[in-house]
Amino acid sequence: MDPTPRVVRDALGSAADSPGYPTTSGTAVLRRAVCTWMARRRGVPGLTEDAVLPTVGSKELVAWLPTLLGLGPGDTVVHPLTAYPTYDVGARLAGARPVGLSWGQLPADDEAVRLVWINSPANPTGQVADVAWLARLVGWAREHHAVLAADECYAELAWGPDPAEPLRGASRPVSLLDPAVAGDDHRGLLVVHSLSKQSNLAGYRAGFLAGDPRLVADILQVRRHAGMIVPGPVQAAMVAALGDDRHVEQQRVRYAARRAVLWAALVDAGLHIEESAGGLYLWATRGEACWDTVGWLADRGVLVAPGAFYGPAGSRHVRVALTAADERIAAAVARLTRS
Repeated sequence: MDPTPRVVRDALGSAADSPGYPTTSGTAVLRRAVCTWMARRRGVPGLTEDAVLPTVGSKELVAWLPTLLGLGPGDTVVHPLTAYPTYDVGARLAGARPVGLSWGQLPADDEAVRLVWINSPANPTGQVADVAWLARLVGWAREHHAVLAADECYAELAWGPDPAEPLRGASRPVSLLDPAVAGDDHRGLLVVHSLSKQSNLAGYRAGFLAGDPRLVADILQVRRHAGMIVPGPVQAAMVAALGDDRHVEQQRVRYAARRAVLWAALVDAGLHIEESAGGLYLWATRGEACWDTVGWLADRGVLVAPGAFYGPAGSRHVRVALTAADERIAAAVARLTRS
C-alpha cells in the first residue's frame, strides 16, 4: 500500500487526545462531511445527517449487515455470483441462505429474499453497473420488500477504454442513490463506502453507510449495543480525507500508471484481460484452470489470486492487484517480459 496522505495523518494526530467515548452515530462534523462528499463526488444531493453512519471499515458492515437487519433462518441474501466472499459469509453468520446473482440479471422471484447485494465497481471482475440495471434492481427490491445494498468502495477508481491512457474519458460509476437511479426516494436502499483504497486508510478502518434514514436508524440502535464504534481520532481523520480531493486524484494517477504497464505486460505474456473497467484489479485468463495460471505466473515470480476464491464462476481467471509498490510492479513487468 502507498503512504497515508499527510493531511489525514495531521488530522489524526491533532485529535489524539481523545479520552471520552466516541459516538456510534459519528460526530456532526463527520456526518456533514459525508453528506457533502456524497453530493460532490457521487452525485447524490440532499442527504441528511440521519441518513449516514460511520463504520469500522466496510468489511465489518458487509459481514454483519444481514444480522444487523434481523435476518436469520428462512431468509435469503442475494449477492454477486463472482464476488468477494464476505457477502456469502455474512449471510451464513446470520443463519440466512446465500444465493449468487449473475451480472446484469434480476433476482429470482422469491419471497424469502430479504437483502440483495451489488458491488460496482466489482471485486474481482472490475465490472461497473449502468443506470438501467440499477434502476431495474431498485424496482425489483421495492416490489419484493427487500433491502438493496450497494458496495461502492471502488467508486473513485474508474478507467477509460484505452489501457495505455487509462484516465482519458474516465467517469465515476453511478451510485445506487443517484437521482438517475432512485429519484429522490432512498427507501430500502443502502450504500457502503470505504476510504481504505482511495485514501490509503486501510489501517484506520474508516468507512461509512448511507441511504434510507429508517434503515440507518435501526442499524444504529443495534450497533450502539454491540460496541461497533469508530474511534474519535479516526472520525477526525475521515473528515480531513473526505474534504480533500487532491490526494485521491494523486492516488488514482498512481494506480492508473500501474494498470497501464501491468495490462500491457500480461497481454504480451499471453493473458487476456476481461471486464476490469473499475477497481484495483485486472481480471485475466489464459483460457485454462485458474490454478494452472497461478502456477505459471508463480514460476515467473508473479503472485496473483486464483479466481476460484471468488466463486466457481471465476475458476478460469486470476485477479491481479494494482496495490503493490511501484518497484514491485516494475519487477513483475520485467519478469513477465522475460518470459
